[in-house]
Amino acid sequence: METIALAAMQVIAQRPYPPSSSNPPPSSSSQSQPPVSLQRQPSFSSFPPSRSPSTSVRNGKKGRSPQPPLLREALLREDIDSERSSQMSSQQSLAEAPPKSGARMRSQYPADAIEKHVEYILVASFDIDRGSVMEHQYPAAISGDETMLAELMLPDQAHMRNQDWTIFFLHKDTTAEEEEREARRERRRKRRRRKDGLDDDDADAGAEELNDDLEDEEGDYDTESEDEEDPDGPPLVYVLNLVNTKLDTTVKRGSIVKAMAICTRHSFLHIYKPLLLLALEEYFRAPVIETLASLYDALNAMDLSLLPKLSPLENFVLHSSDAKDMFVEKFEQMVRQRKRQDAERDSLETSSDPLTKRKKTYSVPRDTHEFESKINYNGIPVPVKVPTALSPETVGDFSLVKLIQTFSTPHATQPQPFALHPHLTTNGAYTHPIIVLVNALLTQKRIIFLGHNRPSGEVAEAVLAACALASGGVLRGFVRHAFPYTDLTKVEDLLKVPGFIAGVTNPAFSYKPEWWDLLCDLPTGRMKISNRIESASPTEGSLFFTQQGIQVNGTGGSTMADNKAGIDTTGDHAFMDSLIQAISNRHGENAIRAKWRSWVLKFTRIAAAFEETVYGASALYIGSHETDAGAYGVSGHGYVWPDEHSRMKELAANVHRIEGWRTTRSYYSCVQDLARSWSKRPVRGLDLAHQHDKLRCLKLSHDASAAVYLALARCVEDAGGASSLTSDAEPDLSSLTLANDPERRPGPQLQYDTILQLLCVVPDSNAGLFYLSLGLFHPRLDVRLAVVRLLERIMDHPAGRLFWGSLGRFAKLAFFRVKREEGVVR
Repeated sequence: METIALAAMQVIAQRPYPPSSSNPPPSSSSQSQPPVSLQRQPSFSSFPPSRSPSTSVRNGKKGRSPQPPLLREALLREDIDSERSSQMSSQQSLAEAPPKSGARMRSQYPADAIEKHVEYILVASFDIDRGSVMEHQYPAAISGDETMLAELMLPDQAHMRNQDWTIFFLHKDTTAEEEEREARRERRRKRRRRKDGLDDDDADAGAEELNDDLEDEEGDYDTESEDEEDPDGPPLVYVLNLVNTKLDTTVKRGSIVKAMAICTRHSFLHIYKPLLLLALEEYFRAPVIETLASLYDALNAMDLSLLPKLSPLENFVLHSSDAKDMFVEKFEQMVRQRKRQDAERDSLETSSDPLTKRKKTYSVPRDTHEFESKINYNGIPVPVKVPTALSPETVGDFSLVKLIQTFSTPHATQPQPFALHPHLTTNGAYTHPIIVLVNALLTQKRIIFLGHNRPSGEVAEAVLAACALASGGVLRGFVRHAFPYTDLTKVEDLLKVPGFIAGVTNPAFSYKPEWWDLLCDLPTGRMKISNRIESASPTEGSLFFTQQGIQVNGTGGSTMADNKAGIDTTGDHAFMDSLIQAISNRHGENAIRAKWRSWVLKFTRIAAAFEETVYGASALYIGSHETDAGAYGVSGHGYVWPDEHSRMKELAANVHRIEGWRTTRSYYSCVQDLARSWSKRPVRGLDLAHQHDKLRCLKLSHDASAAVYLALARCVEDAGGASSLTSDAEPDLSSLTLANDPERRPGPQLQYDTILQLLCVVPDSNAGLFYLSLGLFHPRLDVRLAVVRLLERIMDHPAGRLFWGSLGRFAKLAFFRVKREEGVVR
């Protein structure tokens, strides 16, 4: 360690100043003073609300901020000046704040947002004469069939257990939210017209422009992505329900059964469990509407306004990293903004009461993956942790480890053959049950999780875990058609939904194979493929490989003998073995989710290669003409195989799984997501994943590897607006990045996003920066220097510095050695 520190001191003067600042590096006198930073308090402090309950409304519009316009303008200018001065006070300012340090950080859940944390609170009870009855709905009656809601809140055999949890989903009218969103779009259009000089006769132009600038200061491309309509329709309302049974000899049945439910549009609804426990206990003591009102007010008073809004790339990087201080500078900036607001507000207050002027304390999270807040209910402060980054199809608190172990253990001790089906048994009759489940989810089969004599919360957790399993944080289209808990009274509605995923506790479902395609029995840990499942028809893909004499899985070729002999053409057996080994080694839930994310990403890339091979083009890969143009000196796109034989063999092994997926909701959602994200991708002229896979999987020549390293380094430098790499011809940036977009010219922000896109390709689960660091040992000096400059920019990046910190000592020593070589050459 001392060797690394000494080498770092020798070359620190050669470090280039971060490109985010247009000012020269600070003098030695300024360097001698340590930069002022926030003290990260290890203990939790409450976050008081940023607005008073009585927010003023002007001209029928809701106030965007608790401060008046002139004060907000002064605060914005002060924040910009402060952020610029902080950049000059440290050489590593880029690591302390994102390139757009002059812009105010936006909150995921602003204090003045129109959307509430909790929209409804429901209470139902069981009456021996009337059945399930809805007692209260607060603050208003929710639309829909009250009897159906009451039955969902009181699951089968609820009276047999003291406590049970259920989860179900509702669809809600979003007219008010759509009107507010359209009003924002109209204000944005007016602002653009004023900038273009097309709308000069607006009397309120000055005031509206200030409001619009504060709303849109992070860039139109960002706010527009926020206002895009959900392609799946209105957002779901997630319902968390608690059922309690109290013994009472004075009633007919000898017990009182009541249920309380919270309806929210937050997918992290599990944070409300402690509050439901307290509130339902209170409701048993005081069964009045005021009990619901106090819970409703307490939940909606939760302050999440200090939770910063992250971009999709930042979300992906945060999910794939275990670093507890990833993007901590964003939380620090949110705290700085709040402190300035508090200071200005206190300066305007004339009250002499010391309690009102008491200095508020804030702290950044100890783990940036979760935001800590608290809910004060009936004088009890209940701490809650809200996930910072939300993955698609991730609802509630579940365990992939538990789901995998439930079905893996019986299969490992006493394997039983499945009935063959091309879409499901991709490795023959002894395909791993978890692979069968994932195949059923990907090919949109009807799936039932049966938990006879088990709590309904257990089957609901299994359904949610299965949705997250197939999604991998990448695919969508599962949760919207999931029924975490249902019963026999809703079978008719259930069977109308194609490809449903449902959880039940009634064993009658197991005797109706025409209702499902795959039955997952939780108590026994066994799965069963229905004998009434629809057969898979021949496809062009299977015909294509058969004509070339390549054996296709799922048509009888993959026999039991092949699997006993250890033939694993898809690689699924090896993957499951590594997964179970990781679980036995206690790698944790996050590591298992990261492995599944990699599996799903690999599957989508293999599917894209399959479509290009069989059909000539793929909707899963947009812009192949740009990546194949070779503007950076390299070309190619998609998944990388060692040779053509391996490629054709793996494509043939996955042909039925891919063909079955190509006609499903998740496939079309994936295509839509790729199309929407392509125009906002920082780098379009280079497939970063493809080039990194070439370094990782192939035995490249010195010239071939040099081309890859130089392309990656040049890509990052060009995004910053100035390339120092020697080149005979500069690349056409209009076809490589978003530089042709006037809103996003090459500069610090584009370079920041470009490095984020690169970090998405090199997560810790994929060896991190290891394969990039191998360029430090390349025979050519220009390649080694290019890799050094690339790593320096990654080190100066707020997220990249953590990737650099996890790099091995051997690579770091090589980095400093090349830095010394650079000084000798100069």
